[in-house]
Amino acid sequence: MLLVIMTVSASCSVSRFIPEDEYLLNNVKIHSSDKSVSTTQLQGYVQQHPNSRWFSLLKVPMGPYLMSGRDSTKRINRFLQRVGQAPVIYSQDKALKTRNNIEAAVRNMGYLQANVDLLERKRGFKLNALYDIKPGPLYRVDTLEQMVNDSGVRTILDSAAEASRLHVGMPFDMNELDAERSRINRLLRSRGYYQFNKEFVRFKADTTLGNHRVALSLLVDDYHSASQPQRGPHRQFWVDSLRFVSDSTGKNMLRENVLRVKTAIRPGELYNEQLVQETYGNLSALGAVMNSSINMVPDTTDSASLNAVVFVTTNKRHAFNAELEGTNSAGDLGAAVVLSYQNRNLFRGSELLNVKLRGAFEAIKGLEGYENQNYIEYGAEVSLAFPDFKFPGVGRDFRRSSHAISEISLMYDSQNRPEFHRRVVTGAWRYRWSQHNRQRQHRIDLIDLNYVFMPWISKTFREDYLENATSRNAILRYNYEDLFIMKWGYTFSYSSQPLSGATGNYGTNAYSIRFNVETAGNLLYGLTTLFHTNKNSDRQYTLFNIAYAQYAKGDFDFSKSFRFSPTNSLSLHFGLGVAVPYGNSRILPYEKRYFSGGANSVRGWSVRGLGPGTFRGADGRIDFINQTGDIKLDMNLEYRSHLFWKIDGAAFVDAGNIWTIRDYPEQPGGQFRIRTFWRQLAASYGLGIRLNFNYFILRLDGGMKAVNPAYTGKKHFPIVHPRFKRDFALHFAVGLPF
Repeated sequence: MLLVIMTVSASCSVSRFIPEDEYLLNNVKIHSSDKSVSTTQLQGYVQQHPNSRWFSLLKVPMGPYLMSGRDSTKRINRFLQRVGQAPVIYSQDKALKTRNNIEAAVRNMGYLQANVDLLERKRGFKLNALYDIKPGPLYRVDTLEQMVNDSGVRTILDSAAEASRLHVGMPFDMNELDAERSRINRLLRSRGYYQFNKEFVRFKADTTLGNHRVALSLLVDDYHSASQPQRGPHRQFWVDSLRFVSDSTGKNMLRENVLRVKTAIRPGELYNEQLVQETYGNLSALGAVMNSSINMVPDTTDSASLNAVVFVTTNKRHAFNAELEGTNSAGDLGAAVVLSYQNRNLFRGSELLNVKLRGAFEAIKGLEGYENQNYIEYGAEVSLAFPDFKFPGVGRDFRRSSHAISEISLMYDSQNRPEFHRRVVTGAWRYRWSQHNRQRQHRIDLIDLNYVFMPWISKTFREDYLENATSRNAILRYNYEDLFIMKWGYTFSYSSQPLSGATGNYGTNAYSIRFNVETAGNLLYGLTTLFHTNKNSDRQYTLFNIAYAQYAKGDFDFSKSFRFSPTNSLSLHFGLGVAVPYGNSRILPYEKRYFSGGANSVRGWSVRGLGPGTFRGADGRIDFINQTGDIKLDMNLEYRSHLFWKIDGAAFVDAGNIWTIRDYPEQPGGQFRIRTFWRQLAASYGLGIRLNFNYFILRLDGGMKAVNPAYTGKKHFPIVHPRFKRDFALHFAVGLPF
C-alpha cells in the first residue's frame, strides 16, 4: 500500500518541482545502427542519469522527496528530502558533453568517422534523451612498425613480442594502444628501468592509405628529463642495499628476518616494480603491520644503483573485546558472554594469538521428568597463526609470492542440558594462502581432530528416546554416543574480482567459485583393520574403545551477478553437496549432515525445516535430527535494487532440497533417486530488505512457500493455495545469502 501511495504521489506532484521552461529527465538511451558497437560499455560516459527506479520499474525513491514541502525549516521536510531523491532536471550542457564523450569513445574504438546525434523527445514536463550513434566504417591496422633506438629496450621488447596486444588486421582501437603502452611500461619497469614511464611510448598513425586502412608505428623515445634534456639510452638500475625502519621498539618491534622474508626486493638484483608491489601486499597481510612505504633512493656513488628503504608502522600489540548476546529458543530466554584477547605480535614475528572464552545460560521450561531445568555452556578456544607456510620444502619464491598463514588451534566446549551432558574437544593444524590479488584462495586442514563424548545422559532421555523399542532411532542414537573424528580437507575459492574490504559492492558483473573436499577415518580404518583391533556392538572398529567416523564429503558453489544499472542487478547461485558414510560408519555425524531452509537456502522454510525428500516432521513440526541428509541442492535467483538512503531491496526465487543416500526407516521418503528427485524440489519466493553499510549488510528476508514436496494435492502447490501462517518464514541475517 505504501508503495502505491508513493508511486501515485510521485506521478501527481512532480510537476511542481520542475521550474518553468525546464524538463524532468525521464529516460536516457544509447542506440547504435551497428550492432558491433556495444552500447553497454558506453553507459559510463553518460553524465546525467534519470531518477533511479526500484527493480528497474518504479521511480519510488523520488516519492519521499515529492511528499515534502518547500519549507526547509521544517524537520519533516528535511528528512523526506534527505531520504528521497530530488527530481533530475534535464541539463542540455551535460547532454552535449555526453554526446561529445560518446562520439570520442566510438572514434577511439576505430570508427574514425563516427557521429552521434542527440535527440530530445519532449512530452509535457518530461524529456527522453536518445544518443543515436552512426559509427561508419571500422579502420584496421594494415602495417605495423616498431621504432626503438635504444638497443637494450629493443632486445627486451623483442623477447616479449608474443605478449604484444598489437597485430596486423586489428581494429585501430585507441584503448588497445593505451593498453600496449601500459604493458611495455610494466615490462621495462620489471627489468630494471626504474626511470621509465609510459609517456616514453608513442604511436604514429597514417590514416590516408584509403580503404579504411592504417599504417601504425610504435615509437619508444630515448630517455630525457627536465634535469637531463640531452637524450640518451635508458638506464637499468640495480638494488644495492635493503634497509628497514620501524616506528616501534621493544616487544612490539618486528624481527628484521620476518620483514626480509616478506620483502620480495633483493639486493644484487635488477629493480623490479612488480616485486615492490608484491612487497606491499606481503607486508599489509601481516597483522602486526598497520601500513608501510617503500622508498627507492638513488646511490650517490653509483649512478645505476638504488638503496631500498622499507618504512613500517606497527599496530597495537594487544586487543580485548567483550560481547553480550541474548537468546530466545522457542520462548526459553538466555544470555551468553564472550570474552576475547588478541596478541598481534606474540613472538615479534607477527604471530597472531587469539584466546576466546564463552559462557551461556538458558532457562528451559516445559521439560517433564528431568531434575535440572537449565542449560549451561562454557568453552575456551585458543589459536595461534603464523604469517608463513610452516612446512618443510616450501621454496622461497612461493613464500614471498603468496599470502600464507599456518594456524594451530585447540577448543574445549562443555554443554550441560537437562537431558544430557556433552563435551567436545577439537584440535587442528591448517594452512591458508592466497595468490593473484587474493582472487584465488586455498585452505588445507592437514590435521583436524574432534572428540565428542557424553559423560552423562539422563535416565528419562535414555529410556524415552535411545532405548525405547517403539521409538528407537538409529540416527538419534548415533549422535548421542561417544565419537572420534579425524579428518583432512581442502578448500579452494576464486573470485573474478580482487577482494577488498567492502562487502556491499555486490552489483557488479562478477562470479565466484568455491569447492571443498574432506575425508575422515581412512588412516584409522587402515590401521585398525591391519591390526584387527576391537569392534563394538554395532560392528565398528574402535580407538580407545571409541568408534571413529569414516566418510567423504564434497561441496561446490557457484555465484554470478549481472549488473543492469548502477542500482539494479541480478544474482544467481548454484550449490551442490554430497557426503557419503562408508567403512566404519553407516550414518554421518550430525555436524557433517546437510540441512535445508533458512536465511541462506530455500527461504520459504525455517532453518532445518525442509526435507529430506518428501519427509516431514511429526504434525508438520521441525524434526532437527531427522530433517538432515547426505545430499544438498540449492538454486537461487535474486533481483537486487537500491531503494533509498542505505536501504536496498531484493526479490528472490529459491529452489532445492536435501536427500539421504541410504533408505533410513526414520526418514521415509528421504532417499535420493535419480528418476524422481526433481519432483521433490521445493520452491519459494519472497522479498527482502537490506541495510547496506558497504562494509557489512544487515538483511531481513521474508519467504513464501511455492512448491512443498512434503505434501500432495492442494498443499503441494501453496503458490496456488497460499496460507500466510503456514507458508511464511522470516529470516534475519548478516551479509548476503550468496
